[in-house]
Amino acid sequence: MLSLIHFYGYNIPFASVIKFSPLKSKTRAFGFFEGNKSHIKLANMEQERVEERSMDISLKDLSKQLEDFAKVRNWEKYHSPRNLLLAMVGEVGELSQIFQWRGEVDKGLPNWKESDKEHLAEELSDVLLYLIRLADICGIDLGDAAAKKIIKNSIKYPEPKVFEEMF
Repeated sequence: MLSLIHFYGYNIPFASVIKFSPLKSKTRAFGFFEGNKSHIKLANMEQERVEERSMDISLKDLSKQLEDFAKVRNWEKYHSPRNLLLAMVGEVGELSQIFQWRGEVDKGLPNWKESDKEHLAEELSDVLLYLIRLADICGIDLGDAAAKKIIKNSIKYPEPKVFEEMF
């Protein structure tokens, strides 16, 4: 089945059964396919199908997909830790712009338009994908590292003894 994967600013048809949310505006995303209108129609149809289903996906699965994606395009030579970090920082900047000037926002973003929530999902996905690729290139098992960090933090910051402090 054909799905879309967002990578380096493009939504690209990608054979998969994984849910990827549409990223970037439709104008920019499908501008990549301007020369072939059948791709646009197919991408729109597949995008709707992808949005209808939801699957859990592991970090390892995403890592493998990103590795294959880069390999097919011969982009591995550009994926140095430094380059990936700088690309991720750029995406964090784009993520920051979404919240800039909004002040504090409520959990769940109840007052946000759906288009704003979709844009947020896109930018969060961009950051995640670069982070996963960076970890992979550096030889870090991100899932394992995160689990260990949670344990380390629970030791460093133990649960407060609320009831003991109150009395």
